[in-house]
Amino acid sequence: MNAVPHGLAAVQGRPFPSPFASPPGVGMSPPLVNALWSSVNAGAGVWMLRPARGERAASTSWPTVAVGALAMMFVLAGWFGRAAERSRP
Repeated sequence: MNAVPHGLAAVQGRPFPSPFASPPGVGMSPPLVNALWSSVNAGAGVWMLRPARGERAASTSWPTVAVGALAMMFVLAGWFGRAAERSRP
């Protein structure tokens, strides 16, 4: 899943290539951009794996867990991104 490398780079505060960099896919994007791109990819993956109409999902609490995980990813991306900028010479 494409969400994993972008999300990991984001929470570590590291730049990582994304389609929004210059040049696209080659240049580095900041952690918050990678957090957003990871979120979009994870959301698309979850949407594609949703139960078919008429089927009942195993748990109705997954949206709460997903929102909490996304919020924490953005907080960590911002925190570690600023920390990485401060530590650069």
